[in-house]
Amino acid sequence: MKCKSMISAIITSNCRKHLFDFRLKIHLVVLLFTSILWAQPQVFSFEGFAQGTSYHISYVAENKQARLPQQVDSLLACFDRSVSTYQTQSIISKVNRNEPVILDEWFIHCFLEGKMMWKATDGAFDPTVYSLVNAWGFGPGRKEHIEQKRIDSLLVFVGMDKIKLQKDKIVKKDPRVSLDFNAFAQGYSVDVVADFLKSKGFNNILVEIGGEVIGFGQKPNGQCWSVGIEKPTDNPEGRNENQFEFKLCNKAMATSGNNRKFRIIDGVKYAHHIDPKTGYPAANPLLSASVLASNTLTADATATGLLVMGLEKAKTYLDKHPEIEALMVYGLPNGQTGVFATNGLKKLLQLP
Repeated sequence: MKCKSMISAIITSNCRKHLFDFRLKIHLVVLLFTSILWAQPQVFSFEGFAQGTSYHISYVAENKQARLPQQVDSLLACFDRSVSTYQTQSIISKVNRNEPVILDEWFIHCFLEGKMMWKATDGAFDPTVYSLVNAWGFGPGRKEHIEQKRIDSLLVFVGMDKIKLQKDKIVKKDPRVSLDFNAFAQGYSVDVVADFLKSKGFNNILVEIGGEVIGFGQKPNGQCWSVGIEKPTDNPEGRNENQFEFKLCNKAMATSGNNRKFRIIDGVKYAHHIDPKTGYPAANPLLSASVLASNTLTADATATGLLVMGLEKAKTYLDKHPEIEALMVYGLPNGQTGVFATNGLKKLLQLP
């Protein structure tokens, strides 16, 4: 009887031990499975405010990076201190006032790219229109009463042939020549932020600032990033509805339009894109130009240049630059709108 009790106790003890071991193994498996799920790459996003507009950033990582928003804010603040004409102590503002200043990499890159685009677009894109931009009331300066005589006097100082970079210093033919990088600096800031994120090891990212956007890599589901092209309507207060949507794969996109920033003078609407040849806001049926390129600076500058050129000259330019894809929306005499797209974008947007 005593032996039976001992055997029973031993069996019970062993059963309990095996049950405990089994439960422990299950618990460990659950923990391991949970940790694997927790460590799976996922999309994290944050947003902020910079350059008078909003920005939105998405990145793929296993864990949320709490310091990234602050780092991006600091980076964009530094960028503005280089190329923003809205900051009185920025490098570009000091250059425009002919004050001694040390040029940084961002300013030099903008200057060189601006000169290259000026040549490529036959002057349709020109960073020396700053005095005209201000005179028309589209810059940080005060609005003026515009007369032909005033425009003619300012056109004398327009042209990238009147300014050059020499031994890391700006040399002007006339001290009244002034620069404005606003037509493509925002696009460049998208590239700057994207390069920063990639330097931190984030290779699957979507960076959007004020509607200019670049996407690298993929989301965890293997899909490229979804973006949209807005319908150009007179809605200066906010974002318009998307006219087209597509996947952005290792490309940048920028849109320039005449629907948000304009002045009404004597009942006439003047958009903010200045034609460097006439001194007046570009007057043609183009309402918007969306450009797909390898980087956002190029996309942004090209979109501005196309708007100034007008539809037919823009088509000719795009024929000569097959590396650029574009979609242009233009007004028709009957009040409707037409759409022109390069072949690459037609396929991407599945247009007829």
